[in-house]
Amino acid sequence: MKDLKSKSDSQLVVLALKNQEKFEHLVERYEKKLSRYIRRITGLDTESIEDILQESFIKIYINLNDYDSDFSFSSWAYRITHNEAINYLRKNKKVITVALENDDEDTTNLIEVLKSEIDIEAEISQKDLVERIRKAISLLPDKYREVLILRYMEDLNYEEISDILRMPMGTVATTINRAKEKFKLIAEKMHLNS
Repeated sequence: MKDLKSKSDSQLVVLALKNQEKFEHLVERYEKKLSRYIRRITGLDTESIEDILQESFIKIYINLNDYDSDFSFSSWAYRITHNEAINYLRKNKKVITVALENDDEDTTNLIEVLKSEIDIEAEISQKDLVERIRKAISLLPDKYREVLILRYMEDLNYEEISDILRMPMGTVATTINRAKEKFKLIAEKMHLNS
């Protein structure tokens, strides 16, 4: 068991293909990350998040033979999870709200970027700031909200975002820049910088 924790994702995939019980180690490795990601991009309740997560792991397992070890397993798993979350929202006609309330330490990257972009005064409390950022992000179009969450909350690099969203890295960079600009406009309208 201890030996398996030191294995790479690709090594665990090979083991899981030979023995389905080994897939459990990939689930343990990614369960919290993917659950947090689903919550962030959908804002759904715990039960719905668990449903999406379960469907995601089922799809990951079913398609394990198709995983190409030349690419990041993490990006591949995020892409499948992303698609499952979007499909769930479409099927259930849910409105997306961005869940940041319980992510105080995880939102540091996003808050720092946005602070530097809009010069937020220091006296605004962190909790109030998180709530206001959540509202502003919720107003962004899906494609902009998704890249901001992946880049600044999931702390993924451009290549990983490119793999997850299936867009060229140049497009990822452009989309992130546009998302930041749109966010700044929304933040100004919401008086986030005052």
